[in-house]
Amino acid sequence: MILAVVKGHVVSTVKAPPLEGQKLLLVEILDATPEGLARTQKHMVCLDAVQAGEGELVVVVQGSSARQAESMRDVPVDALIVGIVDSLQAFGRPLEKEVA
Repeated sequence: MILAVVKGHVVSTVKAPPLEGQKLLLVEILDATPEGLARTQKHMVCLDAVQAGEGELVVVVQGSSARQAESMRDVPVDALIVGIVDSLQAFGRPLEKEVA
């Protein structure tokens, strides 16, 4: 699983038929450090299964895990947002959801 922050939307007017009606989001992968969440400057495009919005901290799965979601079995997806993070604890303490 990958921790990421939603940076924006991706608009594609032409898609493979199974992707029609699916929301695409641009996310930045994050690192969890003892000082908090850190940006990596690495981005990816994900399908959104949970109606995430810009600026939200999300959980992303890739590969065969992305196709295990109920509505994704026949969708050619490699990266899927499967959760919106409410709180985060690491290194023995709560981490702020704010990204440095």
